[in-house]
Amino acid sequence: MLNVRNLQVSYGGIEAVKGVSFTVEEKSIVTLIGANGAGKSTTLRAIIGLVPARAGFIEFMGEKINGAATEKIVAKGITLVPEGRRVFPDLTVLENIKIGAYLRKGSLAEDIEWIYTLFPRLKERHWQQAGTLSGGEQQMLAVARALMSRPKLLMMDEPSLGLAPLVVKAIFDIIKEINRQGVTILLIEQNANMALHTADYGYVLETGNITLSGKGRELLHNDDVKKAYLGA
Repeated sequence: MLNVRNLQVSYGGIEAVKGVSFTVEEKSIVTLIGANGAGKSTTLRAIIGLVPARAGFIEFMGEKINGAATEKIVAKGITLVPEGRRVFPDLTVLENIKIGAYLRKGSLAEDIEWIYTLFPRLKERHWQQAGTLSGGEQQMLAVARALMSRPKLLMMDEPSLGLAPLVVKAIFDIIKEINRQGVTILLIEQNANMALHTADYGYVLETGNITLSGKGRELLHNDDVKKAYLGA
């Protein structure tokens, strides 16, 4: 579904991504793990068109998308749930959800009901201002908003950041359910243990380069991964 080859991204002369290559198979969950500053978020931002790639290519569903505008990439079927949720705090839960469908036409009723089956808590709070939700509820809202574009590929940047362990488990249960319903997921996550338990395949990103890859469960047992990311 997604093929990234020799991706290079620079910020003001600083090379943030130095030649990253990886693939994402349709209907899989793939994770990129690595320390802060490794280039994970920059990679996602380049895929969605928020930052330009200096070199390399990004191919989605057999079509090169380098240089395309973000709204056109979203229309092709890629959506990003950004780090930090970034909900609209003064709008209601329902208004935030509807914003995710801004590129679509026609009735949204069926999709909103689907969202509420995934996130019953959001249905209970649909007229509540988003800024008054808990951190976990805001993360659910950010995912719900992204799903309203009916993405083929959902990219998630640090969905567990700042959340309590029980809430993290709930978020990852939702991620697995979304995937079971046919949505491919590319996940960036500091919680390497949870990410590798969830992902079909994983890549380790260090200082702008992929240094290791393998099935999620295999990477859990890799000595280097254990020492660097699992506290073992």
